[in-house]
Amino acid sequence: MVLQAIVDPNMRFRDIVTGWPSKMKDWLVFESSNFHKLCDRGERLNGKALQLSAGSEIREYIIGDSGYPLLPYLIVPYEGKELLELRSDFNQRHFATRMVAQRALVRLKEMWKIIEGSMWRPDKHRLPRIILVCCLLHNIVIDMEDDVQDELSSSCNHDSGYHQLICGTTSDVKGASLREKLSLYSTQRLPT
Repeated sequence: MVLQAIVDPNMRFRDIVTGWPSKMKDWLVFESSNFHKLCDRGERLNGKALQLSAGSEIREYIIGDSGYPLLPYLIVPYEGKELLELRSDFNQRHFATRMVAQRALVRLKEMWKIIEGSMWRPDKHRLPRIILVCCLLHNIVIDMEDDVQDELSSSCNHDSGYHQLICGTTSDVKGASLREKLSLYSTQRLPT
């Protein structure tokens, strides 16, 4: 079963989508999510923009891997093997940022073994609610700064069952423009 999550820098789950079959493509799950619909209507990721030189700006956004489409509020890495240095540097920063979400998912599964079915095989109709509760408890543990987190093994920083796919949809022009601005800004080639 898919668990698609938006994670903040402190590894808290800010939005989750679950209940879809594991064979479902990431971008299709995202397109069906309420978060995506709210972003399209301008009701999410609508905070104050960072003003750059020449009147351009960087608005709020989330990041995703190449299994998602490039949108004005969803930034994915550049594709290709022979990238310019600027784009390659951007992809490295993008990857490092994405690893926060990967670590959050690993910790979630380490702490709540029930999610992986280690304890029992819950029925598919109850599993989405169980996952939601585990995500809420995960956030509570982080908020309480519980020492349990420190005791967890973090030797495995990735989900061995995860296989990255390529989205295959065309890039959004506004998303491509924002990604280019971010790339320049992150390497300090675009002043504020």
